[in-house]
Amino acid sequence: MQATIDSLKTMLKTVNLHNTAEQIEGLLNIPLDQPISYEKFLEGILQCEIKGREKKRFERHLKHALFPEYKTLDEFDLNEQSSLSKRQFNQLKELSWVEQGYNLILLGPTGVGKTSLSVGLGINAINNGYKVHFVTMNDLVYILKTQDILRTSRTRYKRIVESDLVIIDDLMFMAMEKHEVNLFFQLINKLYGQSSIIITSNKSPEDWGELLGDPAITTAILDRIVHKCEVINLDGDSYRLKHCKTIFVNN
Repeated sequence: MQATIDSLKTMLKTVNLHNTAEQIEGLLNIPLDQPISYEKFLEGILQCEIKGREKKRFERHLKHALFPEYKTLDEFDLNEQSSLSKRQFNQLKELSWVEQGYNLILLGPTGVGKTSLSVGLGINAINNGYKVHFVTMNDLVYILKTQDILRTSRTRYKRIVESDLVIIDDLMFMAMEKHEVNLFFQLINKLYGQSSIIITSNKSPEDWGELLGDPAITTAILDRIVHKCEVINLDGDSYRLKHCKTIFVNN
C-alpha cells in the first residue's frame, strides 16, 4: 500500500499537483461506510490543489510585499478614528477603488493609524488576488538611485512597478534633491494608469512642494496622483502614545 502511495505522489508531482501529493494520504482515507463517486473524489482532489496553490500564492505575495507588520483590517479600531465612518471603511475594504485604478492619500499627524490602515488594505488586496508592495519614502529614494547598480534595488523596483497596489509611506519624511525628485516623477509616471497608489503623509498635497522643491515637477506628480484619488484625513490623538506601555507600577 505504501509503495502505491509513493508512486501516486511521484506521478502527482510529475504533473505539478504538488499540493495534492502532500495531502494524498488524507484524501485516500475514506471510510468504508461512506462510498464516494469518482466525480466527488476528483472534485476533492482539485479543491485540495486549488486551496494549496492559493495559500502558497498568498504567502509568496505577502513576503514580497514587505509590510513592516502584519496587521489586518479586522485589527484596525474604528473607535479610535472618528474621522472615518463605518460605511467609508467598508467601501475601502471592498477594493473597488483598486479595480478602478483610484489612488488614496492618507493624511494626518503621527500615530493616528495611517500606516496601519494602509497595511490592512494591502493585506486585504493580496487576499483578493492583487500584487502589493510597501515601501517607505526614504527606502524608495534609495531604490530609485541605486537600481542601476544594485541587484537588490533592481529587484524591489521591478516588484514595485509590477504591483497592482503600491503603498508609499511617510512622503514628508525628508527633503529631496532635484535628481531624486526627477526619479520619483518617472516612477509615478510609470505607475500612472496601471497601478493604484496609497500615500501616507503628515502634510496635505498643497504642501508637498516643500519636499519636492521644483514647482513644475510637483505639479506634474500631483496631476497624475490626484487625477483619480480619494484624500482621507485621519485625526485624533496618537494611538501609540495613548496606549503606550510603561515600566512604572501604579501604586
